Amino acid sequence: MRIRTLRVSLAVGVVAAIAMPAWAAASPYTANPPVNASSPSPFAPCADGNDPGSPPGTNFPNSEVEPFVSVNPTNPSNIIGVYQQDRWSNGGAHGLVAAVSHDGGQTWPVHSWAHFSKCSGGTAANGGDIDRASDPWVTFSPNGHAYFMSLSASADLTTSAMLVAKSTDGGDTWGEPTTLIRETSDFHFNDKNSMTADPTDSRYVYAVWDRSRIPSENADFNALHSFAFRGDIYFARTTDGGQTWEPARAIFAPKANLFAIGNQIAVQPDGTLVDIFALSKGSGVQPSLNPFNEAVIVSDDKGEHWSRPINISTDQSVDVRDPDTGQDVRAGEGLPDIAVDPNSGTLYAVWDDGRFNGGAYDDIAFSQSTDDGQTWSAPIRVNQTPSTVPVGDRQAFTPSVHVASDGTVGVSYYDFRNNTPAPGLATDAWLVHCHSNCTNPTGWSETHLAGSFNLEQAPVARGFFVGDYEGLASIGNSFSAFFAQAGPTTGQSDVYSVRVHP
Repeated sequence: MRIRTLRVSLAVGVVAAIAMPAWAAASPYTANPPVNASSPSPFAPCADGNDPGSPPGTNFPNSEVEPFVSVNPTNPSNIIGVYQQDRWSNGGAHGLVAAVSHDGGQTWPVHSWAHFSKCSGGTAANGGDIDRASDPWVTFSPNGHAYFMSLSASADLTTSAMLVAKSTDGGDTWGEPTTLIRETSDFHFNDKNSMTADPTDSRYVYAVWDRSRIPSENADFNALHSFAFRGDIYFARTTDGGQTWEPARAIFAPKANLFAIGNQIAVQPDGTLVDIFALSKGSGVQPSLNPFNEAVIVSDDKGEHWSRPINISTDQSVDVRDPDTGQDVRAGEGLPDIAVDPNSGTLYAVWDDGRFNGGAYDDIAFSQSTDDGQTWSAPIRVNQTPSTVPVGDRQAFTPSVHVASDGTVGVSYYDFRNNTPAPGLATDAWLVHCHSNCTNPTGWSETHLAGSFNLEQAPVARGFFVGDYEGLASIGNSFSAFFAQAGPTTGQSDVYSVRVHP
């Protein structure tokens, strides 16, 4: 919610005539037409959210941004997609909404919400008496119970809380939230949460986020300008299906000026937990010209104990900008996404990265691990953005990764390849997929999801904003993409669902 930019040769003869080489690009998939999963805002009349003691923000009614999605393993026709509703320019939204489909994403007739903010029914009694909600996340347990998570915060960002609600009817209704942590402080902020239900055991659900802190107990407000903050990784879990939650605790608390952000836990088939995050070095002279890395920590006892950070790669992401005007595009640069093959346990990570072009613009970097996250392959570029378009239009950003039941790896993202000098910023959504040998760039094939839409019509929150992340899930061998598009008028955006299949 706060700081987002952290930074074989061919065979010959008869064999060649009858067999494709193992590294050949995957055959194209087909995308169904996009389905609008949004609805008119249920919170638009709400006046809460501006703090009298803080600079006023601008609210964008009927803007739906930063979606995530999960599919019910007991009933794949049941999909829940969550998003921010009515985004503020200076952080958060009026509330979070869950769009619910019971027909595999063909229609989204149900729009429900939990009491994560004042505008969405939060009170002192239920713990949701907080101005704004952000960073929505949803996950299904193997028994079909759903969990919905929010970062809820005051308008001046001095109060921050992590709230979780549960649904036993596929997202049609939600129970009262459980508060995992709530703090009011000028020097601590709980941020960038995610939540993962353990696919091997319905009793366990894991929540993880970063918590910034000042390195000295003698807090000096001037330290706010020194970039001397540290970012701990905080973790909470339930071991009884959400009836109770263990107290939140730090699982990475650096003594040096290090900051972890964008945490997300993947659970391997044997129950091993792998938490991915962007790790940045703090103030002072750095031993490396690039102080940013993608990293993981690992637990083999369901979160009781965790390893030290294991480096995946440097993060060489650069800022995404409007190629026509130079204005900022807030795209979650450097924030990683992770997925795991539920059969083999292979881990896959993606993030924005400028390494493939000398730092001129972001591409989508991909790396994989076959040994529980201990070592990772050299990053490759997987987006198919043409190199023949102008440099500014080659920017690719906000990747998501997921694995289908047959082991196919899918990666979704946006780019500007269809932009022209005409007014507006033409933006499209894409999905690439790979069946095998995914560390070879030639093994990937691309499908157009949706667009073009004009990103300059998006809500503005430190740049044109449709989300620091987007959603990607799978239904059998097909993928279900859940993402935001700006428009149809300035300051608005809608969330769309696209089914992609062989």
